Amino acid sequence: MKRISPELVIFDVDGVLVDVRGSFHRTILDTVRFFTHRRVTYAEIAAWKNRGGYNDDWRLSTAWINSLGVKAKYEEVRRQSNKFYWGEKGRPGNVTRERWLVPRRRLEKWKRRAELGIFTGRTREELDYTLDRLKLKSYFTRIVTMDDLRKQKPDPEGLLRLLGKLDPRRAVYLGDNVDDALSSKRARVPFFGVLPSGGTPKARRTRTGLLRKLGAIRVLDCVNELEKYWL
Repeated sequence: MKRISPELVIFDVDGVLVDVRGSFHRTILDTVRFFTHRRVTYAEIAAWKNRGGYNDDWRLSTAWINSLGVKAKYEEVRRQSNKFYWGEKGRPGNVTRERWLVPRRRLEKWKRRAELGIFTGRTREELDYTLDRLKLKSYFTRIVTMDDLRKQKPDPEGLLRLLGKLDPRRAVYLGDNVDDALSSKRARVPFFGVLPSGGTPKARRTRTGLLRKLGAIRVLDCVNELEKYWL
């Protein structure tokens, strides 16, 4: 079993630190249904994510809607998606359904052992809302969101910015999808896949195989399993 001793541990957020099936993933389903009047499934989200290039949920939703024969522009999809996510006119948004996955005491332990960072496809507003609500921002000293970049995942720009002058081999990145693995590979940062429970067994096997093919050291069932591989 390969063990690691990183100076910097970088986390993706959605699907790694936060269970987003009820928030971002629910928002994708709501948005596609709004434009197409068709019921779509969580399993189909996984299939889109496995293609790569769809770390941006607005882009994914737009492509999905158009593939179903309805012409929709990215900006109008983004506006409607935000209504579902944030809520409107007294209706709570899907954001209220998020669930944080890492116990605070574990974050405290990890922070004593290495610097903690975040590289996410979320906007700064979306990330700040979650970290501020849970009072967790102080645990992460290096943060890059989609608002900070010219090029999004799977481009390695975000990881390279987080690394600064640090040797990539002294860091590790934990993510749940193909774009995370590709970013990590291109930045030469060791990578752990994270695939929490949920979804169909077939989708899970497919994603696991893709992440391993792209160089994942291990594919974990939960981000907390990182403990087993940390010296």
